[in-house]
Amino acid sequence: MPKDTEMKNIAIIGSGTMGNGIAHAFAQHNFSVCIIDISQDALDNALLTITKNLDRQLKKDVITEENKESALSNIVTSTNLETGVQHADLVIEAATEKTDIKLDLFRQLDDACPENCILATNTSSISITQIASATQRPDKVIGMHFMNPVPLMKLVEVIRGYSTSDTTTKAILELSLSIEK
Repeated sequence: MPKDTEMKNIAIIGSGTMGNGIAHAFAQHNFSVCIIDISQDALDNALLTITKNLDRQLKKDVITEENKESALSNIVTSTNLETGVQHADLVIEAATEKTDIKLDLFRQLDDACPENCILATNTSSISITQIASATQRPDKVIGMHFMNPVPLMKLVEVIRGYSTSDTTTKAILELSLSIEK
């Protein structure tokens, strides 16, 4: 990872297909990842999916057993938003595509996250500017639209909002390259 991006703690909101795929990609590149969801069952299923996907990579000689164990050790889960994001350098929201839910979530994230934390959304259809308006840090809100299946697809679409800063954009572009996207 480039030295000028100091992000190491990544929180992922949502443990579904996209959330667990994003978590897998970051954990595999030695980031500390916290997957956050309201359901412990969903979190348990996400860890099972990530383990199965790592096993598939292991079987194809894409990774070693050591890589698999390292990736899994980089992941923790939480059903508590505030606890899960308290040390985050970056939060990537991968919850349901409902505007009111996302806006409420970004209001909560704005209050709960450290001041320097960048807030990203995996949305493909909701305005980044609209999402950023729910926060007091619109310069630190950006879109990171990952393609499914995240661990395999090399593309992440980075989308600026009206107020997204150049610093935020540069950090996210560098971070994306550091996970081979």
